[in-house]
Amino acid sequence: MTDTLANPLAARDHARAMEGTVTESMPVLPPVADDLPADVAAHDLLWEETIAAGGYATRRLSRGARLRLIDLRGDACASLLVFNAEMPAERLNVADTVKIQWNAYLGAGKLLLSDMGRVLLSILDDDAGTHDTFCGTSSAATNAARYGEGSNSGPYPSGRDRFLLGTAKHGLARRDVHPCVTLFKGTHIEADGTITPQIGPFAPGRSVLLRAEMDVIVVIANCPHVLDPRAEWTVTPLRATAWRGPVTGEDDPVRTATPEGLRAFQNVEDYFRR
Repeated sequence: MTDTLANPLAARDHARAMEGTVTESMPVLPPVADDLPADVAAHDLLWEETIAAGGYATRRLSRGARLRLIDLRGDACASLLVFNAEMPAERLNVADTVKIQWNAYLGAGKLLLSDMGRVLLSILDDDAGTHDTFCGTSSAATNAARYGEGSNSGPYPSGRDRFLLGTAKHGLARRDVHPCVTLFKGTHIEADGTITPQIGPFAPGRSVLLRAEMDVIVVIANCPHVLDPRAEWTVTPLRATAWRGPVTGEDDPVRTATPEGLRAFQNVEDYFRR
């Protein structure tokens, strides 16, 4: 290490020697996956990445793209921010997502709505069933209180700080880190208003399949849930795979499931009619 610090040529040689090194938590370039659905061609694969424990990832996805998230070992926690890629001032609105659908619990057939009444993502399949629209993500302060350390460069990074890194890659800043939804770790509201966290760990391999209903920016933070009761900072890797797909048709069952959802899809179609 001393030689690489003192000698730029040694540093160059060391860096070049790392060529070809593969770790679990890095994007696969070009993307390759051996478990795509039968109707998806290999050349339609857009993104393949394993997001490390405490890591983050971000991607711009075109309208119609599918995004599959897999909880590889049963203890991942995928907190999501979503933006209109063309106009990031439009972004996920968790309150409207809950209010307009008359339901606070996400699952197959549910929509992630923007603050302009449009569908950003729809949930096509879900075999996890434990998600959260109430609590948001952790911060440096909550992690410091729980684990004794919460800095972004420390051993216990927070979801909010990972969001800051992810949004910065798209020219966004602290004010753009809006309330998120969290997949794979859930909460349940009891009759007396108590929040019961559903943390697991769960069986490995649970998955959620989302469809982009607009051109979107997705930012994912994989950090422990803010209400995780365990004394140890605990989270496991998360896999993200995305591929091209058709735009939602007029007779799509998710589009037509409810009057409120249909109107949100019509708002999307009106937006692309410009």
